[in-house]
Amino acid sequence: MLQIGCQTYTWEMLGDRWSGGPDDLLDAIASAGYSGIEITDTMIGSYVGKPEAFGRALSARGLELAAFACASDSGYTEPDRLASDLAMIDRTLDFVAAFPGAVLSLGSATVMSPGDREGKFAAAAELYNAAAELGEKAGVPVAVHPSSHHNTLLFSRADYDRLFALTDPVRLGWVPDTGHILRGGMDILDTLTTYRDRIRYLHLKDVDAAGDWRMLGSGVCDTRAVVEIVAASPNFNGWLVLEEESDVAAADPAKAVQTNRETMRALLA
Repeated sequence: MLQIGCQTYTWEMLGDRWSGGPDDLLDAIASAGYSGIEITDTMIGSYVGKPEAFGRALSARGLELAAFACASDSGYTEPDRLASDLAMIDRTLDFVAAFPGAVLSLGSATVMSPGDREGKFAAAAELYNAAAELGEKAGVPVAVHPSSHHNTLLFSRADYDRLFALTDPVRLGWVPDTGHILRGGMDILDTLTTYRDRIRYLHLKDVDAAGDWRMLGSGVCDTRAVVEIVAASPNFNGWLVLEEESDVAAADPAKAVQTNRETMRALLA
């Protein structure tokens, strides 16, 4: 069964312009008609280290935790940060383990310092593989979420191919993001089909032909075709997580995520 969740980055991208807290996010997302949430380590706020309290806050609003996303200022590509990054991930897994079925999503490998790209890929693969092993022990699926943002190591299809060749195809999952895949110039349907066995859940968003962010359904993403492929993937857990980064969302995040929920309802009708 398909379930629709909302990613909190729509608010996080506002930076200092956002002064609310996690309860405000939960209220807006529940009011917009979502059944789940993907929250980030930045937006978890006062609930950090308090899974029981966060669980009560979710339940009070009829929400589930679909996924928890975390990143590191190491970009997951700095070998001397491997131990500290894994310690952070291990602590995060303790939190996520309190929510059966929730996935730990690790941010995109990012270039943070000079050095050859092969070395960066090797460091990222070591981190992701080790994190996936920790997740297996904790009973939490772990997946990588490539992005097209500044200095990402995972922009093009060749980058995806390289990382996936270096990582465990069973333990380490993938969170495909339609917007980032399209911004990377990929054939989105072929990319999804090629790595379908890795898909754990899906990030849905839209861009125009130039790669600029657009509201869901207003760009070039063939959402129906994407969902059809993902829904048939053997390890897909049913969550379609809508994420919005357009200028419309920057002006009014709550209204934008509500509009996207209505768009998705029409697309799936």
